Amino acid sequence: MSAPATGIRGVHHVALDVDDLAAARAFYVDGMGFDELARPDFGFPGAWLGMGDHQLHLVEVDAALPANGGRHFALQVDDLDATVTSLRARGVRVDPVPAVTGAGRQAFLTDPCGNLIELNQPS
Repeated sequence: MSAPATGIRGVHHVALDVDDLAAARAFYVDGMGFDELARPDFGFPGAWLGMGDHQLHLVEVDAALPANGGRHFALQVDDLDATVTSLRARGVRVDPVPAVTGAGRQAFLTDPCGNLIELNQPS
């Protein structure tokens, strides 16, 4: 088994589609004890929640979503540019996106089955 691409540290967050953001937020914050975190305005409703060293991102599905939907998991990386270069050298297509204030630097790729993976270099 080969080593992970340069700088991948592990899971940063998982994003779930929800059809009732208020109910989901209440379940995870009030019921599960997660902490609500600041979230940039992406132009669609959602919430970021802290769960220890990791995050859960809720994306409301009845609103305008990115073309890929909201479901994905994110891997934290130390150096986004180096990781993208390493993955591309292995033949993996990676699409960087413009930086979003408060979201860190991001790039996206899909596995062969179409599952979305985010690479995230926190600010």
